[in-house]
Amino acid sequence: MIEAANRLQTVEEYYFSKKLREVSLLIASGKPIINLGIGSPDLQPPQRVVEAIKEGLLDPSAHKYQSYQGLPELREAITGFYKTHFSVSLSSSTEVLPLMGSKEGIMHISMAYLNEGDAVLIPNPGYPTYQSVTKLVGATPVFYELDEANNWLPDFNALEQLDLSKVKLMWVNYPHMPTGAKSNTHLFEKLVAFGKRHNILIVNDNPYSFILNDDPKSILSVAGAKDVCLELNSLSKTFNMAGWRVGMVVGDSKHINNILKVKSNMDSGMFYGIQKGAIEALKCSEMWFVTLNSVYARRRDLVWQLADALNCTYDKNAMGLFVWAKLPGDLKAEAYIDSVLKNNHIFITPGTIFGSKGEGYIRFSLCASNEVLEEAIKRIK
Repeated sequence: MIEAANRLQTVEEYYFSKKLREVSLLIASGKPIINLGIGSPDLQPPQRVVEAIKEGLLDPSAHKYQSYQGLPELREAITGFYKTHFSVSLSSSTEVLPLMGSKEGIMHISMAYLNEGDAVLIPNPGYPTYQSVTKLVGATPVFYELDEANNWLPDFNALEQLDLSKVKLMWVNYPHMPTGAKSNTHLFEKLVAFGKRHNILIVNDNPYSFILNDDPKSILSVAGAKDVCLELNSLSKTFNMAGWRVGMVVGDSKHINNILKVKSNMDSGMFYGIQKGAIEALKCSEMWFVTLNSVYARRRDLVWQLADALNCTYDKNAMGLFVWAKLPGDLKAEAYIDSVLKNNHIFITPGTIFGSKGEGYIRFSLCASNEVLEEAIKRIK
């Protein structure tokens, strides 16, 4: 028998990969399941973006291999976007690398910087892929706990008490997923100083800045951040382009070059038409964000009503594509969401998939229409 690699013993199949199979079986059996679990935007991208990919299909060069670094026009659009929205200046030739979704950037960065035995600071609760990729490359996860009492921000006093001697990389994610905690300049300044003090590469995963947030921030706006920081970003949530798989990593040229060494051995460039569509998306006016967020604001109001019906509490100042809600009493998240799925045919994400600090919490996605959310409220009431 041909055995799988040992590294697969360190990780499990992604939660949503397994759970959505269960949901699909329920739907196939005739159950009217409402899926409020996953953050896959159901709205359309800007029309000009769709038109750009259509036109790209007819370009004579569309079907050739593309540059590992992306079209020059795409890199210039990324730098323009960062200048306009974050007041961050970047070199389009050396400080930007387009990605096939920011998720692949987590693997590329980890492969570029981590050796077996290195340690990685990972938020708890936090995006599960940080932990799984760390294990896949043979590094050791070191969790730093986030707590509602501290607004889900890092406790730097607690961080300084950890053994940081082997820590090489730290994942941060603000605006935070799953809690919706806001970023702020003071936090980023403390992170940059922490990274410099301990020679740790800080990576801010930043795909939610423009969803229900009127003050987008980048960690690279802090003086000296490029010395020890990278930032991942994505078009998935901001422009409803999740299936297009377009993201980016930005930062100092030495870091970008190291990541490119990995990426150039793992793909042969992003499809030309998708790059042309991404360019148009990044040029969208402020009206795009206003319109998008007006839709999400109404949906969030309805999700708050749903959370109220379930006797949950939540932070109305949180941002992003989800509502993070605390269950009443001592209810366990996974047992609770299984009960709601069975009895009300509504799928909600249990907080525990984001780490032990997610116990007692559930996460609602805003990626459902008003009509679907109203139906969910009726089922609970």
